Amino acid sequence: MALRYLAFPCNQFGQNEPLDNLAIRDFYQMQFGVSFKVFGKVMVNGPDAHPLFSYLKCHTRGISQNRAVKWNFTKFLINSQGQLVARYAPRTKPETLKQVIETQLPTESR
Repeated sequence: MALRYLAFPCNQFGQNEPLDNLAIRDFYQMQFGVSFKVFGKVMVNGPDAHPLFSYLKCHTRGISQNRAVKWNFTKFLINSQGQLVARYAPRTKPETLKQVIETQLPTESR
């Protein structure tokens, strides 16, 4: 199994994602050249939070040991067995996660 990136846009943070799902995906592809899966917009906090984010928040803590997602680009690392490994702050640069990600990849993928 290879490494997969999944993006879940959310408009709960400063209304930074006002576009519809198709426009968001097109914008990401044109502006940033992303080739990974961009899902439809979800709620990540509050009573209407998507079940995935309810689970992720329940099993990790973020900034100031709070469970809520505080801003876009919060990152969650899930291993190939679907287990939550870690949560990273929005300002964490993806390239700084290389070593921890590599420890989670099957040996044949490294």
